[in-house]
Amino acid sequence: MDLQLQDKVVIVTGGSKGIGLGIVESLIRENAIPVIITRNKASVSEVVKEFKANGHEVFYALAELTDPEQCKNAVNAVVEKYGRIDGLVNNAGANDGVGLESGDYDGFMHSLKRNLVHYYLMAHYTLPELKKSKGAIVNIGSKTADTGQGGTSGYAASNGGRNALTREWAVELLPYSIRVNALIVAECYTPLYEKWISTFPNKEEKLAAITLNIPFENRMTTAEEIGDAVIFLLSSKSGHTTGQLLYVDGGYTHLDRSIETR
Repeated sequence: MDLQLQDKVVIVTGGSKGIGLGIVESLIRENAIPVIITRNKASVSEVVKEFKANGHEVFYALAELTDPEQCKNAVNAVVEKYGRIDGLVNNAGANDGVGLESGDYDGFMHSLKRNLVHYYLMAHYTLPELKKSKGAIVNIGSKTADTGQGGTSGYAASNGGRNALTREWAVELLPYSIRVNALIVAECYTPLYEKWISTFPNKEEKLAAITLNIPFENRMTTAEEIGDAVIFLLSSKSGHTTGQLLYVDGGYTHLDRSIETR
């Protein structure tokens, strides 16, 4: 299917690894122009170098996303390079384990900044260009907003906020024909997931137990599956879809965990 994304300039925060990289790869397959926003210069330089060596147009800008000025400068760099922005994928963040019992106020506030506030900042700074292009915004979220997880108040609150902002912006941006949707992830094996699962002494057993509870085929969602769903939401093929939370999770969040699957 031609999603009509050729030469569309799409910003992907945290696009140099994990789910973000999966989204970038899906954009490239549709001949779009992904722009990766990250603070990790070494990682993004290698990724972009490899894509360019294979003949793909990819750009990146460095920014610490908790800093409003750096977010603004990154967006300005994209506009200076291409003269337009057609889409924004807010993806960067980390399940940082800032829980309730610790009473860590500073840690909680920092978690909101690194997981939620930059979604607002990037949407705000890209908005003038999105108005011109009638572009789309996709916010990547987590099932923790629905299910809870324990020990991660900052991340769970941020994801609840992501969902709420998706609906709020969908309403606010109706006059400009800008669609806003969220894609909710449950269990997707990324470098950050690997880091988390490695904190358990029985890593393999823990991973097997989680995978067994994923109803569809008892397997993790792939970054490619996330990426392909994101580019559909960005494309004109989903032209009358806005304000929606799309769960790409193999049924993990909503299906009955007592279902026997083999």
